[in-house]
Amino acid sequence: MLQGMCHKYIFMNRVKYYLLIVCTIFICWSTNKNLKASDPILLNGVHDRIITGLEIINSKTNCIDLRECYNIKIQNCRFISSKGEGVFLYNCKNITITNCYMENVSTGVLAVACQGINVSYNQVKNVQGPFPRGQMVQFDSVSGRNNMVSYNRSENILGASDAEDAISMFKTTGTATSPVKIIGNWIRGGGPSHTGGGIMLGDNGGAYLIAENNILVNPGQYGMAISGGTNISIINNTIYSKRQKFTNVGLYIWNQSNPKCALNIIIGNQINWTNAQGERNDKWNNGNCGPVSGWDSNISKGSIDSTILPLKIITKQ
Repeated sequence: MLQGMCHKYIFMNRVKYYLLIVCTIFICWSTNKNLKASDPILLNGVHDRIITGLEIINSKTNCIDLRECYNIKIQNCRFISSKGEGVFLYNCKNITITNCYMENVSTGVLAVACQGINVSYNQVKNVQGPFPRGQMVQFDSVSGRNNMVSYNRSENILGASDAEDAISMFKTTGTATSPVKIIGNWIRGGGPSHTGGGIMLGDNGGAYLIAENNILVNPGQYGMAISGGTNISIINNTIYSKRQKFTNVGLYIWNQSNPKCALNIIIGNQINWTNAQGERNDKWNNGNCGPVSGWDSNISKGSIDSTILPLKIITKQ
């Protein structure tokens, strides 16, 4: 009886998940039909504003550039072929970026020295870099409560993009009661960078980050990683890569900077990763971050392949 109830519970949750996807696609389509052409936007010290329904194409600068701003929503916009970022934020608070489409930009969203940044339900295709840019989203020295990078979709086609990390958390720290949430993102494609990959946590330190239920297919040199910091969690993610000339490891923890690396959790992840030599290299613990809770629960699963993501993940162009 209990087993039957569990199967029913799982089935119902899957139905709810796919209904959420369908609703999100419909909302994305319906809210991007009527866009207004706009020049790039630079705001300094502005607050309590909604930026919506804009299309910015062939910008030589950042499409949206906010500095010292707060309480701003950027939604239902389209940013195409920018030499700069789709959205750049500096020393901003309480900024929400949702339901936007970005293509051929340097980086999708770059937030520096900010607080309360919510980047959710966006789609980003073929970031152009070059290094150190090339992310769907990068948080740099972001801190405090209510920071989120969730339910976004990233696709980088090899030869048409110059990707680094799809999601990068650089010197970024949440709080014990409000960790930075990196949840439910779909990431496909990366390379040819030999340093970039899927989701990088704790780069040059950081704390209170949680990456959960993300799905990654062929994201680059690595899949997901903790490279420093404390109280960071990687939970129930699915990671796959075929052999490519730049592939290395699916999931790793390795302190590569001076800040302390400890009290981290890596649990319940499923990995199938083939390195550049054609060998399985699903996970690696360098051993310099102390005990890693849940490490042995991460499963090497050969049945995982590229079909863990739908054939089409970018639904608005």
